[in-house]
Amino acid sequence: MARFGIVLVITLCLTISVLPDTTTAQLSRGFYSKTCPNVEQIVRNAVQKKIKQTFVTVPATLRLFFHDCFVNGCDASVMIQSTPTNKAEKDHPDNISLAGDGFDVVIQAKKALDANPRCQNKVSCADILTLATRDVVVAAGGPSYEVELGRFDGLVSTASSVEGNLPGPSDNVDKLNALFKKNKLTQEDMIALSAAHTLGFAHCGKVFKRIYNFNGINSVDPSLNKAYAIELQKACPKNVDPRIAINMDPVTPKTFDNTYFKNLQQGKGLFTSDQVLFTDGRSRPTVNAWASNSTAFNRAFVTAMTKLGRVGVKNSRNGNIRRDCGAFN
Repeated sequence: MARFGIVLVITLCLTISVLPDTTTAQLSRGFYSKTCPNVEQIVRNAVQKKIKQTFVTVPATLRLFFHDCFVNGCDASVMIQSTPTNKAEKDHPDNISLAGDGFDVVIQAKKALDANPRCQNKVSCADILTLATRDVVVAAGGPSYEVELGRFDGLVSTASSVEGNLPGPSDNVDKLNALFKKNKLTQEDMIALSAAHTLGFAHCGKVFKRIYNFNGINSVDPSLNKAYAIELQKACPKNVDPRIAINMDPVTPKTFDNTYFKNLQQGKGLFTSDQVLFTDGRSRPTVNAWASNSTAFNRAFVTAMTKLGRVGVKNSRNGNIRRDCGAFN
């Protein structure tokens, strides 16, 4: 996938028992206050430097965070490079299109942190990715929000674990809700996070079916705005390289805003999984509400991102702090 007004985010505080929970890390805003007090500024500087090189950093990082958290939790396992004996998450077909700039911004922030004696080998790649994601949202005009920290990096990354765990471009609301529910996310969270598609691009190959071979009756998906369908056909001719990129949001592709929902009202959702949020009566009221109220949308996005950041986090018993974000220690 490649969805955030400002609101106080409730910090997750877990009580430490005699036997620590091995499946849930203790997250807090001030996790690095003593070990690496400047962590947020160091990461932010790296993010801003990378965005100056290429805007692709913004949607790439946001999508990377989502793809990481939905498979084995927010543990940076998506960043692991494959080896001759292990095909890692990033080489699953659903992840091959993840843009390298998302990986690189985490790597650059990691280098900057490790160059600081106080922070060297203290901050997890999972936390760096979470912070960088917030920072790219802000850089694109989205809301700022407090980030909970304390994730450890995962010890496992396999391509097989990706299968069936990421939303697809043709999914309907039932399928989307089921995938998000697995991660303790509601339909409202799903709609808010889907609006990450207000940024970035997709590839022509993902929309060919909607604009040329929809079904036996209609060659073009009838839920598509007719003028928009023609624009898509011009941008993605039948014989074009399926890797050609097109904007997800045809109106404000470089701004994090609620235009995504206004586009859905006009039949300009790029994927079926976008447009169904308006065509399905269960989700349409939320789309309409957020199309007319950006503050409410931003609030919902912050809530959803905070909940997403709590999925499957690791602690020191089932994770560690990676020296290299792309390889296990």
